[in-house]
Amino acid sequence: MNKIILSAFLIAASLMLAGCEKQGPAEQAGEKIDRGVENTKDTVSGAIEDAGDKIEDATDRY
Repeated sequence: MNKIILSAFLIAASLMLAGCEKQGPAEQAGEKIDRGVENTKDTVSGAIEDAGDKIEDATDRY
């Protein structure tokens, strides 16, 4: 009985892993969106830091 359960589990696990290897179009689109959001966050963060530096420089002069 334990061998049957173990065999069924191993077969099911193998099938699940085999099904996860290929990416569908929705998953590819999701990854592109994730990369775009990450790039946007990096760009905005850099711009905010630059603006903060310029404000500090301007206030230090006075």
